Amino acid sequence: MKKKSNHSLFKVLIFSVLFQLILTNTSIAQTKADKINELLSLYSKYDQFTGTALVTENGQIIYKKGFGLANMEWKIPNQPNTKFRLGSITKQFTALAILQLVEQGKLKLDVPISTYLPDYSKTNGDKITIHQLLTHTAGIPNYTSFPNFFPDISRNPYTPEVFIKTFADLPLQFKPGEKFAYSNSGYFVLGYIIEKVTGKTYEQYLQENIFTPLKMINSGYDHHSDIIENRATGYERNGKAYVNSRYIDMSLPYAAGSLYSTVEDLYLWDQALYSEKLLSAKYRDLLFGKYIPAGPPSYYGYGWSIEDINIGESDEKVQIVEHGGGINGFNTLITRIPLSKDLIVLLNNTGGASLNEMCRAIRAILYDKPYDMPKKSSAYVFLDIIKSQGLEAGLAKLKELNKSDEYAIKENEMNSAGYQLLQSGKTKEAIAVFKINADTFPKSGNVYDSLGEAYLKDGDKKTCYYKL
Repeated sequence: MKKKSNHSLFKVLIFSVLFQLILTNTSIAQTKADKINELLSLYSKYDQFTGTALVTENGQIIYKKGFGLANMEWKIPNQPNTKFRLGSITKQFTALAILQLVEQGKLKLDVPISTYLPDYSKTNGDKITIHQLLTHTAGIPNYTSFPNFFPDISRNPYTPEVFIKTFADLPLQFKPGEKFAYSNSGYFVLGYIIEKVTGKTYEQYLQENIFTPLKMINSGYDHHSDIIENRATGYERNGKAYVNSRYIDMSLPYAAGSLYSTVEDLYLWDQALYSEKLLSAKYRDLLFGKYIPAGPPSYYGYGWSIEDINIGESDEKVQIVEHGGGINGFNTLITRIPLSKDLIVLLNNTGGASLNEMCRAIRAILYDKPYDMPKKSSAYVFLDIIKSQGLEAGLAKLKELNKSDEYAIKENEMNSAGYQLLQSGKTKEAIAVFKINADTFPKSGNVYDSLGEAYLKDGDKKTCYYKL
């Protein structure tokens, strides 16, 4: 019998090593995907995530899956091609559209906006630049924070030209460029500038210059009246139950929050931002500049937040570029890690899910770092006891739940519980809930805003500035 040559044995050895490497890499990818699935399945089981997730590693999709129902009435499940309202993720598309026009020489970042909007209030329009609108440093009051916005304004249709007049003449909150204050009003104005400069609607411009070139066929401007295939319905919590979200006319979110998309389309968007398909590198990189501190340790770029963040429970840090969104019945998050080209997209259609918490755990999985598994939220158990037995009984139950390894106080859910009490006239109870949230999450500005609002509603104008 003829013996194998050394050359043949060498080829067999090389093939064996390569095969093992392929198996190892596949195993690692599957292991990470399995861990992500276990994590998100538990969030779904605990009724803390109803939506769709997509995760990439080194630019390659390793996980995508839907959880819960896109439509509860018909029991239609969420899928990777389910369309969700994006809320403020819209802002990054607006910012890129502005930079396209800057690259074409049609706009300048550092000139007064009155250059492009001659009918805008001269009092303010001569002081504000496009750069300041993009970075939330213009000082324009945020229209979605107006006390009458949701009850009196949000259900009515407006043209951009008409709606801008509702805030254009208002006193600025500070000298433009002085500091950061998140404002949907600024991005609303940016959408109108796009229309005035191009002669096209904001919707048309994005479709022709972003969605069509990237083949993002499942993305667009969300109109309530349109029949949109695979569009998710938005829901909100009412204690342990869900209700249909409040109606909002989509002419009002506009360039600050009007778009819909899928996790798959947002993957195409993410990949395009590593290329020059939409912008040359010089202008594309302007999106991610650290222009202004936006609640340390994060900075705000153009439609993106930039932050060096700990990976999981470790001390190791990595730079992330991300933005969240929230609109009636929906909350969303897109997180990019440019160094490794990792991407995490979470789209939720029950509002208020702890997407940042989920994202932290997924980042830890991608980097093989320790992370926490989800716990049940104590907020709605606590809320039910308050409603049925009173505040003291509720506080006693919360104390009991806090001793359990099974439950935890979740910021978003506790905030939602407080607002449910506030809206039902239980102001003292709402204050108690918001105080617990503020004490538990002392670094969150949102919890103090909620607490201050409750004090104000209670007529306590002095204490409404609690800890601020």
